[in-house]
Amino acid sequence: MAVIHAGMRIVLLCLSFLAMTAFAGPAAAQELQWRHAIGVIDPPKYPQGFKRFNYVNPDAPKAGELKLSADGTFDTFNPVLDKGQIAAGLIPRLSMVTETLLKPSLDEDGTSYGLLAEALAYPDDFSFVKFRLRPEAKWADGQPVTPEDVVFSFDKFKELNPLYSSYYSHVLKVEKTGEREVTFTFDEKGNKELPSIVGELDIVPKHWWEGQGPDGKPRDIAKTTLEPILGSGPYRIAAFTPGGSVRYERRDDYWGKDLPVNIGDNNFKSVTFTFFSDQNVEFEAFRAGNVDYWLETKAAHWATAFDFPAVKEGRVLREELPNPYRATGIMQAMVPNLRRDIFRDQRVREALAYVFDFEELNRTVFFNSYKRVDSFFWGTELASSGLPQGRELEILKALKDEVPSEIFTEPYTNPVGGTPEKQRDNLRKAISLLTQAGYEIRGNKMVKVATGEPLKFEILLSSPILEVVAVPYANMLRKIGIEANIRTVDSSQYINRLRNFDYDMTWTVWGQTRNPGNEQRNYWGSASANRQGSRNYAGIADPAIDKLINQVVFAKSRDELVAATRALDRVLLAHHYVIPMYYGNTARIAYWSKLAHPAELPTFSLGFPDIWWAK
Repeated sequence: MAVIHAGMRIVLLCLSFLAMTAFAGPAAAQELQWRHAIGVIDPPKYPQGFKRFNYVNPDAPKAGELKLSADGTFDTFNPVLDKGQIAAGLIPRLSMVTETLLKPSLDEDGTSYGLLAEALAYPDDFSFVKFRLRPEAKWADGQPVTPEDVVFSFDKFKELNPLYSSYYSHVLKVEKTGEREVTFTFDEKGNKELPSIVGELDIVPKHWWEGQGPDGKPRDIAKTTLEPILGSGPYRIAAFTPGGSVRYERRDDYWGKDLPVNIGDNNFKSVTFTFFSDQNVEFEAFRAGNVDYWLETKAAHWATAFDFPAVKEGRVLREELPNPYRATGIMQAMVPNLRRDIFRDQRVREALAYVFDFEELNRTVFFNSYKRVDSFFWGTELASSGLPQGRELEILKALKDEVPSEIFTEPYTNPVGGTPEKQRDNLRKAISLLTQAGYEIRGNKMVKVATGEPLKFEILLSSPILEVVAVPYANMLRKIGIEANIRTVDSSQYINRLRNFDYDMTWTVWGQTRNPGNEQRNYWGSASANRQGSRNYAGIADPAIDKLINQVVFAKSRDELVAATRALDRVLLAHHYVIPMYYGNTARIAYWSKLAHPAELPTFSLGFPDIWWAK
């Protein structure tokens, strides 16, 4: 991009020079190195020409049917849109049908290897990245995967999906720059994550989407569809019942089955998802053997519901594994919507946190299985703690007039309950904060002194499972005159309301990698606060936070990244944007013994279902 612009300036002086340089491309100023992989945190572990990932079983049998369950329903197979409910098995980056330019290694953090692309190249300033497509990469109809497909995919994801519009906001353009070469040009330099994240883009076939459907009418990628989509991946949609089930079959003619990144992968002959609107019914299907695998998210259920005969007889196996959380930071929280006037006062938000009694719930409901989350990067080295020191302190001092002053003198801690005495103290503190914010109790109701308007709001939930926490919390709020109504809706309504920020308070989880970057703008950046479909659920718009996000994105070293992220974490916590909930640090899984996995699962993943197999 920079060289082409230079040529455009030079053309005013010398057209002949432009003719010689117009096709030099962005690499002209620097000799580029073509790479088989990219590591954002550490250099790639596997060298050029590696045979397979260490964690797979290369001799895993390629047979058997895997029966899985999914919550809710589905009404589209179109992976590009941010509307409708995409069928399980087609979610971008996890799809069984479409593929990405790069594929992540599951025993490395932040490292990816060539999949549709055989190599990538980028300059030292990360101002662009080139991908060279594999000549053997083909769609299921036999046509080659082309640079035009990549350009089309990027343009449509960015045009039609607000999440990708934000995620790829710093991609200036993508263009074909060779027979099998495509170049992404960025509008900023020094953002080392950008080459990696564009490699995560799912590629869809331009010729298919611009062609005609079985009805003879042109397809429209801007609309939902239940026509089985064409992909380049290892599976195809073989059968489905609208909203009820979808069955994928492994393609015998899959072009990439012998790639090093795919050895030991895609072992099941078929995978079927059945959709359930009731989780109790879903679990009964697992107990009966109609579902092969279960990921348990409820501590009480894990402790009490697995005493059926198949478990006792060893036909259903149970494991608790830390693997998925070794490189994942978690913030699970109730989130007040700052777009609502009642939540704009920080003291109101802090008061709401004092009412939540985690310790009581952990003892009475969760079998003491959880820990309270106290960081937006909980569970990683990026989490802030104590008082800021060293480089983190320097970063915050530079913003001392723009951030809460208490971050320099008071370490963040969650309120602690668990006893009647502590609970009363916390409620008194909550009332004190609300009084400072202009509220008082009148006739057992917390009202705004100036207007008499009661403090009341709705908590929007996506599942009845969450009511075991939300209902006791609402009861505690009523003790100080706050009316909180619980509203649980189906997944379709919840997704639509979340996309449109149509809630007073909701419950959500943000997952973080050990290499935070551009996604932080979508989580907490001012530009995403009112952009529908963003994950800025709280509605945060704060200039100091924007500055801290930029320091995270453009950190030039690991130490700088850690310091900047901890500073960001500390400021987010100090503003009390969320009411932190709880989390566990193991994945609880149960599965029928006909399934098997490698003795040593990959460091950062369960590898399910990719590297599992049927006995």
